[in-house]
Amino acid sequence: MPFAVYVLGLAVFAQGTSEFMLSGLVSAIAADLDVSLSAAGLLTSAFAVGMVLGAPPMALFSRTWPRRRALLLFLAVFIAVHIVGALTPGYGVLLAARFVGALANAGFWAVALAAAVSMVPDGLRGRATAVVVGGVTIACVVGVPAGAVLGERWGWRAAFWAVAVVSLLALWAITRSVPGGRGRGGGTAPVADARGTASAGQVPGRAQAPAPAPAPTSAPAPTPVRDELRLLLTAPHLRLTLLTMALVQGATFCAFSYLEPLLTRTTGLTTTWVPLALALFGAGAFLGVGAAGRYAERRPTAFIAYGMAALALGWSTLALTAGRPVAALVLIPLLGMLAFGTGTALITRVLGLAGRSSTLAGAFGTSAFNLGAAVGPWAGGLALEAGGGYRAPVWVSAALMALALLTEGARRLRRVRSRERASGSTVG
Repeated sequence: MPFAVYVLGLAVFAQGTSEFMLSGLVSAIAADLDVSLSAAGLLTSAFAVGMVLGAPPMALFSRTWPRRRALLLFLAVFIAVHIVGALTPGYGVLLAARFVGALANAGFWAVALAAAVSMVPDGLRGRATAVVVGGVTIACVVGVPAGAVLGERWGWRAAFWAVAVVSLLALWAITRSVPGGRGRGGGTAPVADARGTASAGQVPGRAQAPAPAPAPTSAPAPTPVRDELRLLLTAPHLRLTLLTMALVQGATFCAFSYLEPLLTRTTGLTTTWVPLALALFGAGAFLGVGAAGRYAERRPTAFIAYGMAALALGWSTLALTAGRPVAALVLIPLLGMLAFGTGTALITRVLGLAGRSSTLAGAFGTSAFNLGAAVGPWAGGLALEAGGGYRAPVWVSAALMALALLTEGARRLRRVRSRERASGSTVG
């Protein structure tokens, strides 16, 4: 495996840490900037909104850019906004920095996966994709708890500086290792959200098959955008699957964004337990992604349905037992495993339903994922502001999972009716 592929994974690790690390820092940020907990939670939503708005256009606009130049540009912007965030005394500037950083993150993803698969033989493309997207699952296990430790010892700004330093190392390594041309083709790999595709990376890797370019400076001939949009709009059940994905991720991020105040103010744990709890959630997520990659393709409908039902039950149980430390610490890794395992299976379904339009399907999958990541913390913040207590975001997560079960049921009912109509027309 080329060293450059691991360099891209390092950059993705820093970006994944940045997106998730605020779950362990919201109280410190709220106190330092003199804002409410719900306002601090919106910093996660701002990042998610930037990913929602940035993924599709970045997937389109960066398809013909020289890859190393595009990677360096997006990563430089990402570093700059984290330096601004670490230095700013104002909440508004930090909110804007999170949004701009997410746009840069979306652009980096639009190029990084295509660059990774273009640097290896066809037989290693799945492994190359897994190395890159695996950076986010490692961020959940290592980066997010480390950010919480830094925030506890030296303040939340230290976590932003750490992300900037790691990204700067990746920037330097990209200049030394990533080829300067467009590789073997110009198409952008799917901007699939790594939180749901770490072990299913072979799916987007397999779907992306760029043709060899006649010269490094030649402009590629990507699939026409109009054709990809037409295929997406006519793909059966795709929109309901995207809606289900947004609801599942909304439930995950609603509770996850306010996990730290739940543990310290309801469960009764000290702040030193927060990094461990976040690491447990990340470890569960890592196992869930692996389980989905191994088992979801065998019975995808059952895997998703059982996972969603278990999540609805799990979030409700956590809300009821949050005052018991042992119960909370047992449930947290189980919920991480269920959430990310189900998300992986949903991303795989989206790419399968999209067929040849996998580039935009991956981008829309990323948008759906991050739409949930934006709406979830916002809804949890509303529940907090309404006086529902620190368990309220977890109850909102349970309610979002109930809605997700309804949309999945509607998709299955529509699928059955489509088959009945097809069967009736065949008999007639």
